[in-house]
Amino acid sequence: MCGIFGIYAPGRDVARLTFFGLYALQHRGQEAAGIATADGKRAYIHKNLGLVSQVFNETNLAPLEGYLAIGQTRYSTTGGVHQRNAQPYLIETLLGPLGIAHNGNLTNAVGLRQMLLEHGVGLASTSDTELMTQILAAPSDTWVGSGWEKVDDGWINRICALMQIAQGAYSVTMLTSNAIYAFRDPHGLRPLSIGKLKEGYVVASESCALSTIGAEYVRYVEPGEIVRINGHGLTSFKGIERQKNALCSFEYVYFARPDSFMDGQVIHKVRQNMGRKLAQESPVDADLVVGVPDSATPAAIGYAQESGIPFSEGLTKNRYIGRTFIQPDDTLRQQSITLKYNALTSNLEGKRVVLIDDSIVRGNTAGPLVQLLREGGAVQVHMRVSSPPVRHPCFMGVDMATYRELIANNFDTPEICAKIGADSLEYLSLKGMIDAIREAVQMDNTYCTACFSGIYPIDIPEWLFATDRDKFMFEGALG
Repeated sequence: MCGIFGIYAPGRDVARLTFFGLYALQHRGQEAAGIATADGKRAYIHKNLGLVSQVFNETNLAPLEGYLAIGQTRYSTTGGVHQRNAQPYLIETLLGPLGIAHNGNLTNAVGLRQMLLEHGVGLASTSDTELMTQILAAPSDTWVGSGWEKVDDGWINRICALMQIAQGAYSVTMLTSNAIYAFRDPHGLRPLSIGKLKEGYVVASESCALSTIGAEYVRYVEPGEIVRINGHGLTSFKGIERQKNALCSFEYVYFARPDSFMDGQVIHKVRQNMGRKLAQESPVDADLVVGVPDSATPAAIGYAQESGIPFSEGLTKNRYIGRTFIQPDDTLRQQSITLKYNALTSNLEGKRVVLIDDSIVRGNTAGPLVQLLREGGAVQVHMRVSSPPVRHPCFMGVDMATYRELIANNFDTPEICAKIGADSLEYLSLKGMIDAIREAVQMDNTYCTACFSGIYPIDIPEWLFATDRDKFMFEGALG
């Protein structure tokens, strides 16, 4: 889910532009942030744990000189929340500086880690992104031989070699002394868009980051494609054979910002369409439709439009809670929902409420939200979810990697309804979700639905399904 960014813009303050690009992508990761820049000879970096606004200030942005930069906001899926796992990674190689920012998750990280250690490569972190960095640091023949037609660019050849052996999800921005590279896995599991500035080009996880700095959206980096941006402009290379499209459907459900474009459509409109489908599939007699702010608001609007039940705010969100390192004490931690949300009693009093949420993953928030509405005066609370039940782990970049975490894997819908204390509970069907996406974008694309369906677009090693597997699996090596 991480947010990544890259920019080539001679004559511009690229560190500052990257800061604002990452600020626009803050919703994709709140654990750490970093920026690396280069000026044609040297590279510079600053990164730390925290939000973009906590990590950067005028003092530490000033030394980040140059005309190209990459950056990342981190959401951990391999490796814990440690300084050593903050991105970008920046190292020196035979070809000069190399910086990497990565969104996704490698399913063969264990094998790649073992391969590097056997070659005598020392590792300083527990992130799969460091594995990619070290693979790129070595000549391409080190890993896969010379079985393909090489080009007159040593970095392109190294990226091609990496793409031959990396399995799983990866959208990457890469920095060298004089160029930015961007590439995606052959299924396109994670998004990566390209924008045009008057002075150069930008790549970012979502189009909202492009518009924030005044860049014009051009297109996506295609699955399996390598894009190079330097003084010669933008050049495209084939990195690996493209496979069946499998963009993560959870991007539409929750991850992406509502004002971002995907498949040529604004995310807000797609989520409204999901709400309409949900109303068609799961109607209920009620007086009010309320969305869980902010991600479920578009679906709630769609549900209200289709059902004819008025939409109104029933919950207000304190947007400054839950995005800070100041942790509440034990008593306040147990009241985390009331720290984050307040009920609007004047809107709820005596009402039968349809509560719309975008998903239920672990089930930690649904019950307290239902209770909060009841305490606010609602006489009935009917929960409706604008995505299917999440029953299966994700191994491609979402932090829900074990079956034991997922409430819908352990309980059926009536049992979940009883646990959260709702009067009724219904989910959008898998077909309804896909139909809603395709109708909104007006494309018959295929998407990854593994967390809902259990059908994975790539081969998943059997051991990854173990109940004790999680993102901390390498932590014991470094303490």
